[in-house]
This record gives sequence, structure tokens and C-alpha cells, in this order.
Amino acid sequence: MAEWDADLDCIVPSSVLPPFWAKLVVGFVSLVCFARSYDGDFVFDDSEAIVNNKDLRAETPLGDLWHHDFWGSRLSSNTSHKSYRPLTVLTFRMNYCLSGGFHPASFHVVNILLHSGVSVLLVDVFSVLLGGLQYTSKGRRLNLAPRSSVLAALLFAVHPVHTECVAGVVGRADLLGALFFLLSFLGYCKALREANKEGTHSTCWVLLSILLGAVAMLCKEQGITVLGLNAVFDILVIGKLNVLEIVQKVLRKGGSLENLGVLRNGGLLFRMALLALGGAGMLFVRWRIMGTGPPAFTEVDNPASFADSMLVRAINYNYYYSLNAWLLLCPWWLCFDWSMGCIPLIKSAGDWRVIAPAALWFCLIGLICQALCSEDSHKRRMLTLGLGFLIIPFLPASNLFFRVGFVVAERALYLPSAGYCMLLTCGLGALSRLTKRKKLIAALVLGILFINTLRCVIRSGEWRTEDQLFRSALSVCPLNAKVHYNVGKNLADKGNQTAAIRYYREAVRLNPKYVHAMNNLGNILKERNELQEAEQLLSLAVQIQPDFAAAWMNLGIVQNSLKRFQAAEQSYRTAIKHRRKYPDCYYNLGRLYADLNRHVDALNAWRNATMLKPEHSLAWNNMIILLDNTGNLAQAEAVGREALELIPDDHSLMFSLANVLGKSQKYKESEALFLKAIKAHPNGASYHGNLAVLYHRWGHLDLAKKHYEISLRLDPTASGTKENYGLLRRKLEQMQKKDV
Repeated sequence: MAEWDADLDCIVPSSVLPPFWAKLVVGFVSLVCFARSYDGDFVFDDSEAIVNNKDLRAETPLGDLWHHDFWGSRLSSNTSHKSYRPLTVLTFRMNYCLSGGFHPASFHVVNILLHSGVSVLLVDVFSVLLGGLQYTSKGRRLNLAPRSSVLAALLFAVHPVHTECVAGVVGRADLLGALFFLLSFLGYCKALREANKEGTHSTCWVLLSILLGAVAMLCKEQGITVLGLNAVFDILVIGKLNVLEIVQKVLRKGGSLENLGVLRNGGLLFRMALLALGGAGMLFVRWRIMGTGPPAFTEVDNPASFADSMLVRAINYNYYYSLNAWLLLCPWWLCFDWSMGCIPLIKSAGDWRVIAPAALWFCLIGLICQALCSEDSHKRRMLTLGLGFLIIPFLPASNLFFRVGFVVAERALYLPSAGYCMLLTCGLGALSRLTKRKKLIAALVLGILFINTLRCVIRSGEWRTEDQLFRSALSVCPLNAKVHYNVGKNLADKGNQTAAIRYYREAVRLNPKYVHAMNNLGNILKERNELQEAEQLLSLAVQIQPDFAAAWMNLGIVQNSLKRFQAAEQSYRTAIKHRRKYPDCYYNLGRLYADLNRHVDALNAWRNATMLKPEHSLAWNNMIILLDNTGNLAQAEAVGREALELIPDDHSLMFSLANVLGKSQKYKESEALFLKAIKAHPNGASYHGNLAVLYHRWGHLDLAKKHYEISLRLDPTASGTKENYGLLRRKLEQMQKKDV
């Protein structure tokens, strides 16, 4: 082992071999790679998992975290994604409380520090996997592979495929899962400190390792796979199982397995039983918590899993594996989302892309043969553990046991990449041993580290804003409808509707069933008064997805604008049927009733909106204005006061209530509200104009004149204000003549 590790002396200098300096270097390098993302925004999935997640707020009971999924929805809901990660959400909540709100920098800093911590922990993990588990007489673990463990940890620390997990705040689930995964493995190693004495181990440490595995699973579902890695490590390293020897004994005539030490090692069998029971218990509890069964994904999320032919599914799954392998080998083409047509299905053997899975399996079979058949026991162990670390954590994302909701996900490679880095380190060690050009190997490794670091820095910059992130994906996945949709949405949010329309149209062209793109495009066309096309798009969207409540509501708004009131009412009612708690739809339904002079129905609809969403300012305002216009001043005043108690800083409510109070001749109170509204919104021409009317009625003519003039300066086209100002001036002139 010492000779094998010494082959890397040209790459890893002796100065970084002491444990403290090794970990310091790895930690520092990992910070440098992703430090650029510390001041980034909340991007992509961060909005749903953090900003819009009520589980982060102090008013939500902590107990709700154990009944909700990662996105804040109830696990029992049929629409839940069933991603159960309460401990990750708890850390988001702690971030929110400690930083005093949704300040992205604090969330990003925690992610960067977590990745650094995982990278540092991997120095110890790789020293065990690459060098074996041996202790001194004083119980101190020996690092028999100091150079290779540092190199593998450095390769992991700078791998660009990790950018999504580190720079995207929701990636914390993978970071925390990996942290407790590694702690569980190191805890299991502690349990095996005395295992070289037959049958001895620390049951407490085994149980603690299983508990840490459960914690890892509560951070990210992938965490449970640590039990599989622990088992493989125990069997191969502690039990010294030789697969080739077993095969030879089975094939040999009269061969017997009874003499194998593994089968006679009661301690090993007991530990395997504990791991199996622990894993089964975790899965049982997880299944019970999930409630309604697995999540329901759509064809656009994972098209291969919906293919009718088993052969097509198998070919495409293997093609996806090859793409994941390519991202580990060459992490230059990275994308925030690989679904929605980004990777077209392979439907025939004539597709040239079948070469990729063939190449993958050629390499894997070669590695497996070396891992099983090599005469060098150390080489067998390293390759087997490397493959185990690569494959076992990837199994939940493989589609083998259940359908997953993605095609390729860079975040799913965070833990498996450690296995890849271990295998790459073994390959570099073998290459260094075979060649005399040590400096060339050192230059190659330094080049890999430098290029990957540079790529991490660039990619971290792309994750800082949604605009950069979405645009970076256009060149990687030009066929991905979601990429075009997100670019269009980002442009629409910035007010660039013309450009947004172009991207939305492209998204619909690439995926003719993309109802969200149709809905957003229909909304923009509605605002631009292109009502016919908007109605066609929204009608198509609700045909494709009949329970799409937002599209039904928007269709109702368009139909209302087209004076098709009966159809509009039906659309609003359908939206509410599919989403019972839909305050905006009740608000729009109230507007429809107001246009039809169905005042009682309008008031009831707006009241429903405010009951569902007490801070719904527009609904409150419309109630006050309708009651005011219909002469119900006392009721309008009562509604206005109720609204201001709930939303005390809303200047539009102050303005509406001030108008009502003025008509009720409560001039002093009306004046106070007008002045407060003007202080909050000093450039509101109507605010000054209506205050001038109040003063005009009240007899404070000089003040009325002052505010009429301010109002006309802010809005010279206001005909009502001009007319009132003219009346005031004539009155003032008449008063002057009388005085003379």
C-alpha cells in the first residue's frame, strides 16, 4: 500500500500530508471554487422551496415540518412530490430566523460551508477506503494512503457538477444528506476498530451509524444508501471476502463454501442483520409517512419511464446513465434542467446514441473484472469500494426501483462523484507507476484541478441570477421547452413582454402540451388586448389539463373582456371547483358581477376573497368603492375600518375610506387619512385632487387651491380636477370682488 501511495509523490507534495494541513488545503480550495455564489439570488426551485414555503415562517408550528413535504405541501395530498426532508427544511427555517428574513446571502454561505465540510470529511473517508482500516496500539486510526486520500478529496472539492447543489440553495438537501452519510460511514468504521479480533465490534457504534443514516435520509432520501456502502465495506475489508475465490469454489467439483471465514464470522453476520433491520425499518416508516403512495410524475418529467416498450425503456435508462457518467468525466455542459425534450428518446437500434451506453458498459465491465479477478488484493478492494461508492448512492435515481421525476439531475451525482474521484485517483496512481514521466502526470493533475476550479467559478457566477442561469442553458439544451419558458418568464417579470412572447411561443412549439407556457403567453396577449388568440391558447390549456385552475381563471378574465359574461362566470366557477381556496379568482368573479350590476353577488365574492386572503387589498378596496357608489356610506365606512385594521399601511385603503368619511362630513378624520395616504404615496394625483375636493366642501379654500394645483401638476389631463379647480377659482374671484 505504501508503495502504491508513494507513486503519487510527484503530484501531492509532502508538505500537505499532515492531517491538519491536508484538510485545510481541501477546505480552502472548496471555498475558492464556490465563493462567487455567496451573494446570489434565490433562483429556480429556491422560490418554491424557500420564499413561498410557509414552513419557514415563525407562525407555522414546528410540528408541521414532519407532516409536510420539501415544498411545504401536506404529504397526504395527491399533488405532493413526496420529497420528505424535514431536517433540511428545519435548517432553512433556522436561516430565516437568524438572518431576520429571506436574505439569500446567509442561505448561500451555509451551503458553501457545508460543501467545504463534506470535502474535508472525505479526506478521512478516502483514507479508509483507499488505505484500509488499521489502528495503532493506542487506538489511533492510521492513514495508510495520505497522498491518494488528499488527491481524491481535492478532485471532489473542485468538481463542477456540484455547482447546482452548492450555488442553488435547495441543493442543501444533498449537502446535508452527504454530510450525515459520511458521518454514518465513519461511525461504522469506529464500530469495527476491534473487528480484526474475530467477532468483536461495538454494537453502540453500529446503532449510532444506523441512526446517522436515518438522519441522512431525513435530509435527502439518498442518505439511506449509506447502509449498503457500510455493508460492502464490512464484507470486503473486514470480512476479507474474495469474490473470485468463491466463484472458483462454486465451479470446482464438490466445492464447498463452508470453510469461508465470512460465513463463520458471527460478528459480521450480526452486523449485517442490524444493517438490514435498520434499512427495512427506515423504509417502512418512510412508506407510512408518505401516505398516499408514490408521487405522480408526468411524461415530460421522465419520458423514458412512460414508454410502452420495455426495450425502449431499458435503452434510454442506460443512455441516461451514460450521460451521467459523461457529466462526471467532462462537466463542461451543465444545465439547471434536463427535462422537456432536452434529451430525445432513443426509439430504434439505428440511433447512433446507442454507442454511449455500449461504451459505458464496456468500461464498467472492465472495471468490475479487474475488481473481481485481480491478483492484487489491495487493487481488488480499492476498485470494488470505488465502484460501490459510485453506484450505490446513485441507485435511488436510476429508475430501477421506482420512477423518478427527472431525466438527468446534476444534484443526484453529488455523492456518486466521490466514487468517481476515488476511481480517478486509482487510475492516476496506476498511470504514474507505469510511466517515468512523473512531471507530465503532475502537470495533468494540476491541469484537471485548475480547469475544474475555473469551471466552478464560472458556473457559480451563472447561478447568481435567474437570467444568467436560464440563458446559460439555451446553448446546452436548446430543445428544452422549460428553458425557453423560464427565460420568457424572467423577461416578462422585467416588463419585456415582446421578448417574452418569443420565448413562450418557442416553448409551446417545442412542447405543444406545455400548459404553463400557454397560460403565461395567454396572459401577456390578454394584457396587449390580443384577446382572440389569448382565448384560444387558454382554452387549449384547460382542454389538455382540465384541473388547471389558474388557466380557467385567466380564461374567465379574457371572456369577461370579450363581453362573454356567462362563459366567464362558468370559467371562474370551474377554477374555484379545482382550487377551493382561490382568493384571486373570487376577486375576478366579483368584478364580473359588478360589471353586471349584481352588487350583492359581487360583495359576497369579494368577501370570500378577503376571508381566504385577509391582506387582499384590491378586494377590500372594491367593496368600499361599490358600497360608496351605491350610497351605503355607513357600511362602506365599516368595511374600510375593518380593512385598515388588517392592512394598516395600505395607502389605497386609506384613500378609499377617506372619500367615504368626507361624504359623511367627517372632515377632520377624512383629512387625516388623506394626508397619511399622501405621505405614503406623494405622487398620487387623485389623492391630492380628492383632498382638494374635501377642503373645497369644508370651506378651506386656500388649501383646496393648493392641492388642486399639485394634482394638476402631477396629472395635467385630469378633466374632473380641472373642472373643480375652475369652479374654485371662480368662487375665489367672486369673493375678492365682494371684499373690494
